[in-house]
Amino acid sequence: MEHVIEAEGLRKRFGETRALDGVDLVVPRGSVLGVLGPNGAGKTTAVRTLATLLRPDAGTARVCGFDVVRDAARVRAKIGLTGQYASVDEELTGFENLVMIGRLLDFCRRDARARARELLARFRLTGAGGRAVKTYSGGMRRRLDLAAGLVGRPEVLYLDEPTTGLDPRARGEVWDAVRDVVAEGGSVLLTTQYLEEADALADRIVVFDHGRVIAEGTAAELKARTGRQTLVVRAAEASRSERLAAIVAELVGVRPEVGSGLVSVSVDDAAVLSALVRRLDEAGIVPAELALRMPSLDEVFLTLTGHHVEEKRMEGSLV
Repeated sequence: MEHVIEAEGLRKRFGETRALDGVDLVVPRGSVLGVLGPNGAGKTTAVRTLATLLRPDAGTARVCGFDVVRDAARVRAKIGLTGQYASVDEELTGFENLVMIGRLLDFCRRDARARARELLARFRLTGAGGRAVKTYSGGMRRRLDLAAGLVGRPEVLYLDEPTTGLDPRARGEVWDAVRDVVAEGGSVLLTTQYLEEADALADRIVVFDHGRVIAEGTAAELKARTGRQTLVVRAAEASRSERLAAIVAELVGVRPEVGSGLVSVSVDDAAVLSALVRRLDEAGIVPAELALRMPSLDEVFLTLTGHHVEEKRMEGSLV
């Protein structure tokens, strides 16, 4: 499989801080790689290095076959970059912003205008294209920012925490836009602190901590690494909840959590589900809800690092 990004042994220090401490990354063409980790883990430094904005202290990286140090100009011609906050001009209209970027990329006026109209349509902004960006909602601004990153038709799009500060609806709009980019053949490197974002968008995920990649794989593969699932069951008759909890405790050897009639407990063996079905049938308890749930990515992160993704922060960090 062809890789649009290949990085090996990337290192970068800021004073005593090891922002990157031997990072290896690969991004297959036409895929989304999610880079997960808390502030200060090295995600943004990795993006800046791969975008030629920072020079690595050691290691190598190639984007679309070009070295990020020796062939920086050729790398820049292949990439688009959208940061954590909208970088468009609020006083200009959406259309004017995209035309301006096109002109900066040496498009002739006619081609810049055509590209702007194309992208406004693609990101469902045609109706708002003649309005000043300062009148846009948060989701509209981020979609426009994504459009701006695609004016030059990049082969690789870097999205550095693109939904920071957005409400759930606006976040969903950005997710749809990212899916559209990939559906049209683009490749995306997405950094995020939102675990559900990586779960929803990424084909593969790498987990950063202390400037290193500490785990990688699909969301399902990472979840499987915890070796645990959560058994959840609720009795159709609320009055049977205590008996239900007792049966579960007998099966798994620990007292489950009980809240609002829902009984839940971590289990190592999926076979407990069929055993529970038999025990419930014998006891005459009809379940209204019964399932084995995979661990969340937050639980995976906790298992791998010893802390939740949002707990470990570096105030004022740029890494």
